[in-house]
Amino acid sequence: MRSRLRGRIARLQKKVFHKYMSSDLWQRCCERLAAEMPEQQFNTWIRPLPPGTVSTAEAGPVVSVRVPNRFKLDWIRNQYAPRIESLLADLAGHPVKLELSLAPREAAPAPVAHSSARVLVTAVAASGPVAAVHALNGAATHAPRPAAAPAPAPAASSASRNRLNPGLTFDTLVPGRANQMARTAALHVAGAPGQMYNPLFIYGGVGLGKTHLMNAVGNALLADKPDARILYLHAEQFISDVVKNYQRKTFDELKAKYHQLDLLLIDDVQFFAGKDRTQEEFFNAFEALLAKRAHIIMTSDTYPKGLVDIDERLTSRFDSGLTVAIEPPELEMRVAILIKKAEAEGTQMPEDVAFFVAKNVRANVRELEGALRKILAYSRFSHKEINIQLARDALKDLLSIQNRQISVENIQKTVADFYKIKVADMYSKKRPASIARPRQIAMYLAKELTQKSLPEIGELFGGRDHTTVLHAVRKIGGERSKNTELNQQLHVLEQTLKG
Repeated sequence: MRSRLRGRIARLQKKVFHKYMSSDLWQRCCERLAAEMPEQQFNTWIRPLPPGTVSTAEAGPVVSVRVPNRFKLDWIRNQYAPRIESLLADLAGHPVKLELSLAPREAAPAPVAHSSARVLVTAVAASGPVAAVHALNGAATHAPRPAAAPAPAPAASSASRNRLNPGLTFDTLVPGRANQMARTAALHVAGAPGQMYNPLFIYGGVGLGKTHLMNAVGNALLADKPDARILYLHAEQFISDVVKNYQRKTFDELKAKYHQLDLLLIDDVQFFAGKDRTQEEFFNAFEALLAKRAHIIMTSDTYPKGLVDIDERLTSRFDSGLTVAIEPPELEMRVAILIKKAEAEGTQMPEDVAFFVAKNVRANVRELEGALRKILAYSRFSHKEINIQLARDALKDLLSIQNRQISVENIQKTVADFYKIKVADMYSKKRPASIARPRQIAMYLAKELTQKSLPEIGELFGGRDHTTVLHAVRKIGGERSKNTELNQQLHVLEQTLKG
């Protein structure tokens, strides 16, 4: 009797819910989300979604939302789905299941003859969300053409037009604290190009993943919109194009190439320094692209205001969107990178070996890759399993050079020269800010770049206690992520010490 009564109450609740709540439940949920989320995030990920449809199931009400592509589906599911379900349940008065699914794609129109010069389509070899989107795009991308139309261009030809590296995707990028902000910004750009963080300016040292992030954005957008006009290039290629068109007096060709893009990815803009005509043409392209809500992503070895011999009107444009730094990877991230890249080579790297290599190769991802290649080659040639001793043997030249070049004494001298103080001030008891600050920076670099323990470092700094060194390391490390000027100074010091 009681069970029948509970069943009738449940059915009545469903009817009441469906009648009074389904019409505006999703709308009310969106209003709540808009009130608590940053405006840009809401406008990028939630506002463009079609209205959710409500249905009833045995387990209770279900709100179904169709998402236009796999990339956005994964992002919304991972970042916002739990909160959305919680809000729906709060508004409905009982649990509501959120069901996210891909919206069916419309059939692509038949290609028009001679349109291939303007349409960039590529078969990107990727995994995860990108691969899934490609699978959905397959029917449209490979639709049969009319008999009179020319055969489709091979993928390599298309890839050469946009110059993207199909292997550099968000799936193959190892996330960590060092690239967290830059990666998050890049994901937002890939999900909604032209809307937020435009331009996106990424800066940092060599081999830290700036190029990887740019290509990841391009590949994600291409997977979502195969007809998107995307171009990745190094700044030197843009300089070469300007010189060529200047000689031929064919600047209309230059404008046709760059001003019509949907996404421009340009590496190492510091190479524009001192090249006035190049800067003028890039400024024109920059303005034209922003005017049509195309997106621009740039990289550099320094932040915009640190660029030398570049027109101020350009650097102010560079800094007008979002500027983010990529730091050298921390220990845990270096370990993860080594293990993942070894797996990509079909090899399992023991965790203790990965830690050994990560502790000794600190500069950047490129050096980590080089160390990994040496270890793998040494293992194959010697027919030995990978262990710490094998890694030590494979990297003996690198380790000996590193140990010879980077010492605490060398760090003290380099930092003292940089901040124009005496080396003796590193060991002294003097405490004015002009001396104490460089001393703390030297302690931080000693911990980051050598194998010395905290007590050993303290002893080399005039017999200071290890807690003093720990305080300096934490203080400078914490400020580095917030203080752009300090970060740039540390970057210069690190590159100087590493030769």
